[in-house]
Amino acid sequence: MNIVVPIKQVPDLVEELEIDGSGKDLNREWLKYKVNEFDDHALEEALLYKEANGGTVTAIVLDSDGIDKVLHTAAAKGADKVVKITGDFGDSVSSHTAGKAMADAIQSLGFDIVMTGVQAVDDRDGQLAGIIANHLNTPNINVVTGVTKDGDNLVVQKEYGGGVVAEFEVATPVVVGVQAARETPRYIPVAKIRKASRGINIEEIAGSMDGSAGSDVSRMFKPEGGQGAEMLGDDAEAAAAKIIEILKEKGIK
Repeated sequence: MNIVVPIKQVPDLVEELEIDGSGKDLNREWLKYKVNEFDDHALEEALLYKEANGGTVTAIVLDSDGIDKVLHTAAAKGADKVVKITGDFGDSVSSHTAGKAMADAIQSLGFDIVMTGVQAVDDRDGQLAGIIANHLNTPNINVVTGVTKDGDNLVVQKEYGGGVVAEFEVATPVVVGVQAARETPRYIPVAKIRKASRGINIEEIAGSMDGSAGSDVSRMFKPEGGQGAEMLGDDAEAAAAKIIEILKEKGIK
């Protein structure tokens, strides 16, 4: 059983984000990146499944600055194999381009389960799992909170609105979009990551830039603040009179 986990870096939202000169992207010169939270949960769920049932976990990424550290961290956590898809992907890649490149690489690696994060903070559709599944011609289940083994099949827990959770029995191969792992993603000290970086071989696969469909950004801007609220005070009659006055000013009769 080979579980492949696509991982990406996203801007750290703790940092102050600035718009670049084009008005269509972030200024990335000094931008700090971190592993996408949902991908971290996908890796944890894959490791939990491997520890309970055996198999291997392969972490896969698109090439970008500093991405090797992400793979070293995945190896330190327990990934058996780490793969980097090489190519001129740039800092911002659409889900369609990433999904096609990931699917091509995953197909060449061989897989039983693909576990990817259900969404990321820097894309506009949260459809990576579905796009990968489409290219691999496999079933896809999203918003997953647990994957366990039942005979030759998997039992996948899927979360719906209002805290409702359903169980699906599915055969492999399958692609799942992980919302949250059954346990908090494990912490790995820097010393263990450094050790992993010396003992793990990063396999490289040339990637394609196909799959350019999707949406384009026409404008990006920070939320525009309003004028603020007008406090009407504690006097009910005065507040009621003020509300009537405001409504009349707006032409509401």
